[in-house]
Amino acid sequence: MDAFYAAVEQRDRPELRGIPLAVGSSGPRGVVLTASYEARRYGVRSAMPSATARRLCANLTFVSPRFDAYREASAGLHAIFARYTRIIEPLSLDEAYLDVSDAARSGLSATDMARGIKDAVRDELHLTASAGVSYNKFLAKLASDMEKPDGLTVIRPEQARALLADLPIERFHGIGPATARRLHAAGIRKGIDLQQRPPDELSALLGRSGPFFRQLATGEDDRPVRSTRKRLSVSVETTFVQDIEHIDDLARELAALCPDLLRRCRRSNFTGRTLTLKLKYADFRIQTRSHTLPHPLADGGTELESLAHRLLTKAPLDGPVRLIGIGIARQQQADLKGQLSLDLADTGAAGTPGENHGKSQT
Repeated sequence: MDAFYAAVEQRDRPELRGIPLAVGSSGPRGVVLTASYEARRYGVRSAMPSATARRLCANLTFVSPRFDAYREASAGLHAIFARYTRIIEPLSLDEAYLDVSDAARSGLSATDMARGIKDAVRDELHLTASAGVSYNKFLAKLASDMEKPDGLTVIRPEQARALLADLPIERFHGIGPATARRLHAAGIRKGIDLQQRPPDELSALLGRSGPFFRQLATGEDDRPVRSTRKRLSVSVETTFVQDIEHIDDLARELAALCPDLLRRCRRSNFTGRTLTLKLKYADFRIQTRSHTLPHPLADGGTELESLAHRLLTKAPLDGPVRLIGIGIARQQQADLKGQLSLDLADTGAAGTPGENHGKSQT
């Protein structure tokens, strides 16, 4: 979907149409969830701190998110998808992979189906979508971003390798800023560089993902579209209006998060054995502390709160804290052996300079 949250707001509120719009919090710790295309012309982007967005666009209008409205639009979108195939792999509320191989055997081309979906989205939801059509997931995802908004791009097998050769590595889905920096340092800046490097060299540089990115650069991607995706974790977090420096204050905030986490687990019928605490410091460093139990966490709350407090107090704080989060993750049975002691392998990687204002869920 094109600027999904912002587009829903502009659809439902005519006074917001045609103006630079950001969905999110305008507070000092706020972040842009989605920016309208009018705002993007000023450089405003998703995940950008609201203060930065305001500096880029002085007349930017902020609106608070309405997730019920977005979920309703998402349900309508997926109902349209289901007219064409049952093999649908959602990526988010507004994006999915569709395997239309069986439907194509009826004589309707994938391009015709993409056009039909776009028309239905416009006529029934009064929104616009961009579609990518190709012979694998990576290329379809890439194509869907090439002609936004309201685009329809097809990448055919005979076009793929040449197109990928000239593609900056930052455009490869799955290559983030840290990986891009490592690739640049090794002289790899475009798809052609990945195509020409031997797999063992890329393995030494990036581990198992190195050869995988090389395969993508040659147009190969054999990942199937999976119609069911098992939830791996549930988490909640909160960003403070002012940084917190004392552990007692953090403990109170953590205690308030635990019931919310339990409610979300019950609502999703989710159970897990690994509890992870996340701290984001004022300088955006992220620290995590985890513990894996031999049994699923009880849903009564006492065990969760006790373990969360242990994780918080086990190691000293390393500065003022701007965000705290807690999450439960599934743990494969084979991975449980020898993991019953507290694991304090803290991460010091710099975080993205912006996060949801208030609580969020993964």
